[in-house]
Amino acid sequence: MKIKENVLLLDSTRGANCFIVFDEEITLIDTGLPFMGNSIIKELKTLGIQLTDIKHILLTHHDVDHISNIKLLKEHTGAKVWAHMEDIPFIIGKKDRPGFKKFIGKTISKRIIKDVEPYGNNMQVGNIKIIHTPGHTPGHVCMLFEDVLFAGDLVKNKKGNIIPYPNLWNWDSEKMMKSVSEIENLKYNWICMSHGIPCAKQ
Repeated sequence: MKIKENVLLLDSTRGANCFIVFDEEITLIDTGLPFMGNSIIKELKTLGIQLTDIKHILLTHHDVDHISNIKLLKEHTGAKVWAHMEDIPFIIGKKDRPGFKKFIGKTISKRIIKDVEPYGNNMQVGNIKIIHTPGHTPGHVCMLFEDVLFAGDLVKNKKGNIIPYPNLWNWDSEKMMKSVSEIENLKYNWICMSHGIPCAKQ
């Protein structure tokens, strides 16, 4: 699905959306649900994207449905993988996810990677601005590229309504709502969440 000329939603990733951004260097945002990796690779090739042209993989947060194919996709692309420093310990297997997410995380224990770069103080990769939006996870981030906001699991699209992600899944619901309020002040025209169809800003 084309969001705009330089931003695509990968159709093979519906359910846990992944996006391609044609920035100075091609960037993949998130890596999808378990066992989705080969479908992602197939779609990228169908789109005419050379896998080795993908230079960056940006992760919105550590949840399983966002990082499951990270090892496979890094092996095929050679891309540098980025995440917020507070979520990296969960991604590389040094920390267990809290609550019932701990058991979900075990499903990808053999498919994790160890070399993940922190976004750093400038919080920008290429022209993609990284915005720390804790609440869903400690290191959850949103990303702003031109007039497109990638919201991760901060919000979801439910039947055309943009709503905060349900409290059941959140690390800290109070911080989550503060982060939701903060992104409302950002300037963008499109919002691309991980669950639900991207839409114009409401």
